[in-house]
Amino acid sequence: MKPAPFQYHAPKTIAETLDLLGRYAHDDGRVLAGGQSLVPTMAFRLARPKHLIDINGVTGLDRIKVENGRLCIGAAVRHAAFERPVEDGPLGRLLASVVRHIAHGPIRARGTFCGSIAHADPASEWCAVAAVLNAEMVAESKVSGTRVIPAREFFEGIMTTALRENELLREVRLPILPKGTYAGFSEYSRRAGDYAIAMAVATYRLKNGIMSDMHVAVGGAEARPRRIAEAERVLIGRPPNLGTFQAAAHEARKAIDPLDDPSVSAEYRRGVVRAMVTRALENAVT
Repeated sequence: MKPAPFQYHAPKTIAETLDLLGRYAHDDGRVLAGGQSLVPTMAFRLARPKHLIDINGVTGLDRIKVENGRLCIGAAVRHAAFERPVEDGPLGRLLASVVRHIAHGPIRARGTFCGSIAHADPASEWCAVAAVLNAEMVAESKVSGTRVIPAREFFEGIMTTALRENELLREVRLPILPKGTYAGFSEYSRRAGDYAIAMAVATYRLKNGIMSDMHVAVGGAEARPRRIAEAERVLIGRPPNLGTFQAAAHEARKAIDPLDDPSVSAEYRRGVVRAMVTRALENAVT
């Protein structure tokens, strides 16, 4: 099939982009960056935007830069940009590990980090990373100016966010992890490149062999990614070993409200979450 008719806009500046969103967002105007989620739905006419605002030519949206202790990722930065560490530390290594799990090479070459965040698919790897690191989403509109939305408030449900229809997700800010931070990721899907049934991300620090500053998040298994405080409490103040990791994973299994569908039952997802939390913590050690 072919997309329904639409009007194409190619702004060159952020100001021009915000002006277009202000004029057309109420008329189902959509931002086009990587297009890896939007274009297929348009081809099947599941989405019929009347206006497409292509931000690929907007100056400055392709930047990745460390500022004020945060990695700032612009709205046009591709997944493939993270295949090599973009930062010389634990955060850069974590992102380079996670990106290998995102779909396939052609999709990583075109899809964008911020597009994945804005789409808010429960199975998005970047959404889970944003949740575990308490990322900040920078939204901008012509009417209300700039808003900084923390990850815990940004993700509201399946493909639902706090982003307003006339706002551009201009960038995402990830905190730079201190040297010595341990970070791990694990994901399970039926085939490489498929949507994940569940995933987990974990970071922590060690002092005298004891874990502290725990962050554990689960994605894919629930309607939105989030940190699992019950698992974090089990880990704080204990040494990193398999028994401790399994105890935390057991708490994560109990804490989630899993998705349930004909192909993957809620109970099965709980079991996968338990395995993924254990493996993410083990991967952090190695």
